[in-house]
Amino acid sequence: MDRLLTTLRQTRASKVVAVLRLLLGLLFVSTGLMKLLVPELREAFSGQLTQAAIPAHTLNMWFVPLAEVAVGLLLLVGLFARLAALVGMAMMIVASYVHLTVHDPALFPLQPESPIIPTIALILLAWILWAGGGSWSLDLRHQER
Repeated sequence: MDRLLTTLRQTRASKVVAVLRLLLGLLFVSTGLMKLLVPELREAFSGQLTQAAIPAHTLNMWFVPLAEVAVGLLLLVGLFARLAALVGMAMMIVASYVHLTVHDPALFPLQPESPIIPTIALILLAWILWAGGGSWSLDLRHQER
């Protein structure tokens, strides 16, 4: 298990990766908080879940935003960045599905109806999964000990 955790945290100093990780972290934290705290966006998220026929509506209304915030915080500090990226990729796959199946523009108040943002995030998360947390990450700091 220690070997797996060490492999998950392995990274190299890269400012490009770090900037992408930080931007993705901000994206995930902000979208999660907005779904929790902004009534109009919470209502739109509820409509997306309903129209896309995502099961466990009530659970997902709380779980998804909290998971987005958790993934975002892990990315911001660079702790288990690869694992956070993997979870984020799963979220972006579901988000892409929602974008492709829901055809009500009113349910996407802050973004295009097509899955542009989830697709870009998916590509950048794949890069973090491959490269690790990069510079300024707790993963790199742990590795340098």
